[in-house]
Amino acid sequence: MDEPGQIGRRVQRMRVERGLTQKQLAHPSYTSAYVSTLESGKVRPSETALRFLADRLGTSYEELATGRPAHLATELRLALTDAQRTLTTGAAEEAAARYRRLLTEAEELGLALEQAQARLGLGECALESGELQAAIGHFEEAERLLADEPLPLRARPVRGRAVAHLLAGELRYACYLLESAIDELGVSGLADPDALVMLHAAVIGPYMDMGAHARAAHSAELALALAPQVSDPALVAGMHRQVARTFLAEGRMAEADASLAKAQEIYGRLQLSTDLAHCHWMRGYVLAQNGELGPAERELRTARDMLSARRAGLYTAQVEVELADVLRRLGRQEEATGLLDALLDLGNSHGAVHAGGAHRLLGLMAEERGETESAEEHYVQALSLLERSGATGDLADLCRLLGDLLRRTGRVEAAMDAYRTGLGHRAAAPGTTTLGPAPAAAFRPARAGAPRPAGDRTR
Repeated sequence: MDEPGQIGRRVQRMRVERGLTQKQLAHPSYTSAYVSTLESGKVRPSETALRFLADRLGTSYEELATGRPAHLATELRLALTDAQRTLTTGAAEEAAARYRRLLTEAEELGLALEQAQARLGLGECALESGELQAAIGHFEEAERLLADEPLPLRARPVRGRAVAHLLAGELRYACYLLESAIDELGVSGLADPDALVMLHAAVIGPYMDMGAHARAAHSAELALALAPQVSDPALVAGMHRQVARTFLAEGRMAEADASLAKAQEIYGRLQLSTDLAHCHWMRGYVLAQNGELGPAERELRTARDMLSARRAGLYTAQVEVELADVLRRLGRQEEATGLLDALLDLGNSHGAVHAGGAHRLLGLMAEERGETESAEEHYVQALSLLERSGATGDLADLCRLLGDLLRRTGRVEAAMDAYRTGLGHRAAAPGTTTLGPAPAAAFRPARAGAPRPAGDRTR
């Protein structure tokens, strides 16, 4: 809302243009003296008073309060919706160009919420193209613009920033951001189902990578329980995609595949192509874990091709780590090595977790070829990357591989050190992230006869 003097002059101009006296404008809810005081800029009108006067003057509250014609804001919001559609169905570069133009317009009009929406879109575009630092900057700016809004409105930029840090291999900080937001929602009493499902689904990935399976299962259980109250089908699909990881960790292959099928159906109906590619990626991983390597390769190649077509370089490279593992297990080492070398050529933009996975696979293949020195070098690089990211879930297995290699080459003491390191990571794995207590359980209204969430093991 503008300053009282600006609003007063605007009211007076519109009143005169319409040929109304102060008494006619004020009737029947206010007095001519009040209108006179308002027009002189001596009083700040309430929203109720401005809405009454706007109706009498035949204009909008927004135009009277800010001087902006209401249709400009409406047109901008529609354009932002179109830009989001471009991002979900087209290339990130085209969507980013639209968002930049709309951000400029929103800044010129002084529309903070629309600026935040444009920043969110730019952040999502940057995530898809692998520009993680740019994405973090956009999400941080969106949070700043929404600082005075309720936390549920700030959940999207918080989630976006956490995903960017996760992709960069900063698992603990991603968990910290998401856990803090979940706790704040609980303390504030703003138990918004959409926001809670978004945050709980987002935290499952870093929890799994850190070996905190109990926390991941807990978040999955809460998200599943809240899903019937969620209004956005894309959020429900994203939740099912993440929950599949917890089912997989528990050996519940059929349930993992069912969750992914639900997500895939929703994404296909909504034409969310990047998310649909992620479903193919995850289904390929599930099939690979179940030993179905041929179908796994097909799913992963589908995901890789879809992401590559959208020029989503970071996600494409990450899928190729999973594909390389399948190719290695099929005996096609040369193809696998080519994929992994291309990933490592990206430098630090791919994040420590996937780079660590690439070095681990290169180490396995070098060991299978009898190149023990090269294998050890790759294992050590993988160990360094995973320790830096906090990916405890993979560290124990990597230490076992390194220990076995060292023992076979006669370096027993070094092997024992590697095993002890692995045992230390394994001991820390169940259910903790060393970030303090787990987020408080979200409020869930009791419903008689409600189905028990899938994660409940009550007998």
